[in-house]
Amino acid sequence: MIRWRTVDGINSDAERAFDSLEAVFALNGEPITRDPLSEVVRVSIGEQRYYVKRYWAAGKGVRRFIGRPRVQAEWQNLQHFHEWGVAVAPLVAWGQQRRAGLFQRGALVTLEVPGTQDMAAMAKDGDARLADPLWVRQLSEQLATATRTLHAHRFAHNDLKWRNLLVDEVGKLYLIDCPSGDFWWGPVLRHRIIKDLACLDKVARCTLSRTQRLRFFLLYRRQARLGAEDKALIRKILTYFEGRE
Repeated sequence: MIRWRTVDGINSDAERAFDSLEAVFALNGEPITRDPLSEVVRVSIGEQRYYVKRYWAAGKGVRRFIGRPRVQAEWQNLQHFHEWGVAVAPLVAWGQQRRAGLFQRGALVTLEVPGTQDMAAMAKDGDARLADPLWVRQLSEQLATATRTLHAHRFAHNDLKWRNLLVDEVGKLYLIDCPSGDFWWGPVLRHRIIKDLACLDKVARCTLSRTQRLRFFLLYRRQARLGAEDKALIRKILTYFEGRE
């Protein structure tokens, strides 16, 4: 059984290119990434470019047979983000194929946001914008709001790294690539929140000043100064990766 959907309003050429799961798997494009579960290619149709992510496995381990496939988690998480007001690359098409109830393959297509660059690449290349305090402040406000919004919905990204943060030419932030994000409760949610914040700080500690990192944390917490609970949380964030790498 194949379930496939495309959004309304796309141009006729894109509609033909993405009109079925079979058509999407037949597309040729510029290779972007590839791993044992999936691949991403970029295709140009008319004057627009699209990212096509194709999965041939539901996940790793037992997730290959039970639970929500990664491709389904990814498109549903992008839909959640959009509903919550968090900027993402627009979904164009998505779906999956199952046989006897088992996942066979799936895909999602997103429209390229022009002029974007991921923040990990910016840090690696020494992008001059990261040396501009005003630019960093404005981006920190967006990132703090987006992260707080996810966590307020009891949702953890689970891979909230700089490589999954896109910034366009006017400094607008977009979240991408979230197949392992999910809803959590209680101690597990608190652990996942710490992981999200630790992932963000992993590159930040090498790129930004301590003052800028502290300002992000205060923006995230919506507070003017640190309390005892904040200091305890910061200690957990700073030590999260100790012994894990």
